[in-house]
Amino acid sequence: MTGIKLVSTLLLHRSLQVLKFACHIVKNYIAHLLNIKVPLILGIWGGKGQGKTFQTELIFRAMGVEPIIMSAGELESERAGEPGRLIRDRYRTASQVIQNQGKISCLMINDIDAGLGRFGNTQMTVNTQIVVGTLMNLSDNPTRVSIGQKWRASDVTHRVPIIVTGNDLSTIYAPLIRDGRMEKFYWQPDREDIVNIVHRMYANDGISREDVLQIVDTFPKQALDFYGAMRSRTYDQSISKWVSDIGGYEKLGEKLLEGRKKGKLPTFVPPKQTIEALLESGRSLVEEQQLITNSRLSKEYMKNIDE
Repeated sequence: MTGIKLVSTLLLHRSLQVLKFACHIVKNYIAHLLNIKVPLILGIWGGKGQGKTFQTELIFRAMGVEPIIMSAGELESERAGEPGRLIRDRYRTASQVIQNQGKISCLMINDIDAGLGRFGNTQMTVNTQIVVGTLMNLSDNPTRVSIGQKWRASDVTHRVPIIVTGNDLSTIYAPLIRDGRMEKFYWQPDREDIVNIVHRMYANDGISREDVLQIVDTFPKQALDFYGAMRSRTYDQSISKWVSDIGGYEKLGEKLLEGRKKGKLPTFVPPKQTIEALLESGRSLVEEQQLITNSRLSKEYMKNIDE
C-alpha cells in the first residue's frame, strides 16, 4: 500500500489517533517557534492486545517516520546505569537520523510500564531510578544529551519526540507522567475501529467487510490480538502437511537445517482463508481461554505446596 493510500486509510479509520500522533510530532519539531511548553513524551496507553503498537507502526509508515525502537526489557541490566546510557544513546541515534538521512525520527519505547511500573510490593532498582531520571531530564532538556560524564559541545542535539506505549501509566513514577513532560492518549477502540483494523488485517486474504462484521460479532469481547491469533491458527493444518512433505517429524530438525542452508525446502503454500475456517479457529481459541480460566491449576499447585 502506498503512503498516500495508507494515510487515507488511517485517517478514515482512526482519525483521532492519527491526528494526536501527528500533532505531537509536529509540535516537537517546531517547538522553538511556539510560545508554549511542549511535552516531549506521548504516552499511548490502554488495554492489553488492543493494537497500540500495530496502529503506531502503521502511522510511522504513513508519515514516513524512521523510529528508533526500544523495549521494556532494555530498561534493566546487571550493570548499574547501563539502561539510562542506552536511552540517551538511542535518543542521539534518532537525532542523527534526522540530520544525516533527512527523515523524521523519534524514540519509541514499547510497554514502558512493564519496565518502570510498580506493582504491589515491587521495589525500584537503581536502574529504574536512573531510567526515570534520564527520561525526566530529556523532557526538561531535549536538545542537550550527554553520553559520558562531562558536557561537550557535541552534546547539543536535535529535539527528538518520544513515544511510549503501555497498559497502565498510573504505575509509573508520577513526576515523569505529569502534563508538562508527557501527553497522554487513551487508546480504546470501539466496534467500528475493531472492524476496520481487522478488515485491514485480513486485506490480502480476500475476506470481505461483511465477513469481518460476522467475525467481530461472533467474538465481540475479544482484544485485537485475538483476531490475529485466529488467522495464525488456520495455518496449523497446512504446516502439518508441509512437515509431512519434508520427511515427517522424525527428521524435522535435520531437514529444516540442511534445507535452509541448501535452499531445498519445499515451497509452503498458505491456506486459503475462509470465513468458516476463521470462525472454527476462533471457537478453538475461546475454548482454550475458558479452560485456562476454569482450571486455575497454579492455585491448586500452590495449595498443595502449602499443605
